[in-house]
Amino acid sequence: MSTSSEFVCQSIPAFKRLSGPADPVTRRHQDAPDDAAKPDDSPRADFSDHRSKKSAPKRVIDLFAGIGGIRIPFDELGYKVVFSSEWDKAACDTYEANFGERPFGDIAGIDAASIPKHDLLLAGFPCQAFSIIGKMKGFEDTRGTMFFEVARILDYHKPEAILLENVKQLTTHDGGRTFSVILRKLHELGYFVKWKVLNALDFGVPQKRERTIIVGFRDPRKTERFNFEFQKRPYSLAEILEPDDAVDKSLFVSDYIATKRRESVAQKDIFYPSVWHENKAGNISVLPHACALRTGASYNYQLINGRRRPSSRELLRFQGFPDTFKIVVSHQEIRRQTGNSVAVPMIREIAKKIDRELKSDEQPEAGRRKTSSTI
Repeated sequence: MSTSSEFVCQSIPAFKRLSGPADPVTRRHQDAPDDAAKPDDSPRADFSDHRSKKSAPKRVIDLFAGIGGIRIPFDELGYKVVFSSEWDKAACDTYEANFGERPFGDIAGIDAASIPKHDLLLAGFPCQAFSIIGKMKGFEDTRGTMFFEVARILDYHKPEAILLENVKQLTTHDGGRTFSVILRKLHELGYFVKWKVLNALDFGVPQKRERTIIVGFRDPRKTERFNFEFQKRPYSLAEILEPDDAVDKSLFVSDYIATKRRESVAQKDIFYPSVWHENKAGNISVLPHACALRTGASYNYQLINGRRRPSSRELLRFQGFPDTFKIVVSHQEIRRQTGNSVAVPMIREIAKKIDRELKSDEQPEAGRRKTSSTI
């Protein structure tokens, strides 16, 4: 069970609305789209056999896109991604290989007016401290952060819904002040939100990865109906592992490291398959799942059966990416990219509920389904 909490903006936003975008909006990235109204006919990767057949799909933008983990479930639902942004070159290489389009660069340099109109904004923005807290200066207390870039685009385009993803620690960052500012800004911009810390383990992924998820709608009725209740799904480490003889030999640790690991767990219950996880204190745990994939972690902090590091395909599987997802960069880059990515099955369940609310105006009240089982 993941630790979690929830917040709902119950009242009509009381803060003064900004009449226009802040100064950084005037900066335009050299690769920014020239025609915001021009439809994007770039080919899309199809990760599902059950795509929506609607003639007018909802339009979405994918900010801080990484390798597209948040996007995949919305592609499956038939949404049309009209704009994406990512600054890391290698991540853009992976994204382009899988979705047929290359994200635009640093969002801080792209004019909000040049971004196409959209119904839904997706963003896995970095967690940063805010320099001024609680001064009620509108955007001023988020200036210089990546959340500011999200806020200025929301202020300009006012999409119907938002999905934001961040680390678990966002809720306690800087004594909780960072999260408080984020919620206040979303409220000020006209969004009624709910949030919860979710664990990928509960969505059938063999990785303990807790993330803060924020979902918001401009219509408070949609927010009221939305919930974070999901059917808990079992996970299986065995199902995502490749045979040892199919794994590159360079991923196997030396005899010295393997021996040291065996000695460190001599008094523990050993089972296979398992992930031998070394924490920051140097203690080894034998687990039926991986701990959170981390970009800057020690190369050997998680070993499969105490013998080898995960392969590139296994790292993607730990995040729930399909095997059709193309690998076009080095193993080192895949380690970085999966460490920065999201658990796709978790986003998929959230996406279904967002989709239900976005399309709720298109169906009678009696046709709306309810979810009763919870994590």
